[in-house]
Amino acid sequence: MLSSPPVPARARRGTRRAAAALAVAALLAAGPAVAAPVPAVPAQEQVPPGLEPYYGQELAWTACGAAAECARLAVPLDHDLPAAGRIELAVTRVPATDATAEQGALVVNFGGPGGPAAGRVEQWATELPPQVRAGYDVVGVDPRGVGASTPVECIDDAAWDAQRAETIDRDTPEGLAQARAAAEQFAAACAAATGPLLGEVDTASAARDMDILRTVLGQAELDYLGYSYGTFLGAVYADLFPERTGRFVLDAAMDPTIDQERWTLDQAVGFERSLRVFVESCLPQDGCPFEGTAEEGLAEIEGLLRQAEAQPLPTLDGRPLTVDDARSAVILPMYNQTIWWFLVQALKLALDHGDGTGLMVLADLSYGRQPDGTYADNSSEAFRAVTCLDFPADADPAAMAAMDAQLQEAAPTLGDWFSHGAVECEPWPYETVREPAPIAAAGAGPILVVGGTGDPATPYAWSQALAAQLEGGHLLTRVGEGHGSYLKGNRCIDETVTAHLLEGVLPAQERIC
Repeated sequence: MLSSPPVPARARRGTRRAAAALAVAALLAAGPAVAAPVPAVPAQEQVPPGLEPYYGQELAWTACGAAAECARLAVPLDHDLPAAGRIELAVTRVPATDATAEQGALVVNFGGPGGPAAGRVEQWATELPPQVRAGYDVVGVDPRGVGASTPVECIDDAAWDAQRAETIDRDTPEGLAQARAAAEQFAAACAAATGPLLGEVDTASAARDMDILRTVLGQAELDYLGYSYGTFLGAVYADLFPERTGRFVLDAAMDPTIDQERWTLDQAVGFERSLRVFVESCLPQDGCPFEGTAEEGLAEIEGLLRQAEAQPLPTLDGRPLTVDDARSAVILPMYNQTIWWFLVQALKLALDHGDGTGLMVLADLSYGRQPDGTYADNSSEAFRAVTCLDFPADADPAAMAAMDAQLQEAAPTLGDWFSHGAVECEPWPYETVREPAPIAAAGAGPILVVGGTGDPATPYAWSQALAAQLEGGHLLTRVGEGHGSYLKGNRCIDETVTAHLLEGVLPAQERIC
């Protein structure tokens, strides 16, 4: 469900892997030592035994960007065993433009799981309404295992390219066995390169990290804006720390009651529906590569995907466009209508000339691959690590075959892309730590949940479900396509969310924008 664009480039993972492993080992060996303490945590707060040094640390901010400050936050590797070692989180703060502002800090998460925030929060802050920028310090943090924080590391960039270039037909026994073997190799590589952190990147641990950050930022309550997976992280925080939950906005919500199978099916249906809307919007326009009905346009796309499955399409840089990359390329623009025009051009190039170059550009953007061949972050690795801990999946062949049949019926164009995903978590070296269940966050007060009726990645029904589960849930609806609603061009949404952040004002229940 990763929806945010890549953060600026970091060094090639292949050259950093050994260094990263040494850095992790050094941090774990260092134990709970942290930076010099600030005044003690307020007496009314009960800090779990052993976590006092973490809650009492002081961040050393340094300039990093035109208007941003960066720091490293120490958190325990295992919150239940604080003496077992520590890791670090990358934190970026964009100070309020009004030096006298007393709004405090607004912590932002852009989604994932596995999406970094520290590297992109400064640019994102420029899109905020002036009154929000004046009132809040805007803070982005890379969650544990993600981005510039102590990372999950698995394979290098060349291995990612090789993995993407391979086509595996999971519908056959031989292909499924090949997929299982690949998943086993990937899990083993993650365990070897990452160490014990791999078993500690679950969402509840990340939420506990956020409470340490809240205190270190000097906040009695956490004000928070989370997109996509960030809504799940925020809901878990509110459930764990209801008395410390401030003004919360959960945009493009996840439903915490679903498992991987339901997640997969709902997304497949959502993206198939969005693709149909895309084709329908294309047909009347000059230069559209389709003719006839929406069904015929979808059939052309499906035919192109089958062609890429039989023989990957050539591209300008020599890398073949596989069917999985082609599907990734078609799916990515469904997150945001503003890039539908590029998908039109990429499909026209592929359909008319058999050239996969345009689609490869979109697939690379989906994976965070940059023109120099490096991958911008570890989002794909972190996504699998968090997902395998948080969401149980059934990798029994019969169960996967039954799910595959549902996918083919519900999403005939894109269903194959979502099929047999449970294989990836089957050999994971750590067991799932959470079972799907409602989140009530009893006592947390009002929480604004925002959902889009045409959101393919987090279907609208998920936002409805989370708003209903939360004791203080309050649903705000955007009618339209795309993933996420705040700062996406809908004035009604922007004004309503801004009023809640700045003044705690809630709209009438079931407000529709």
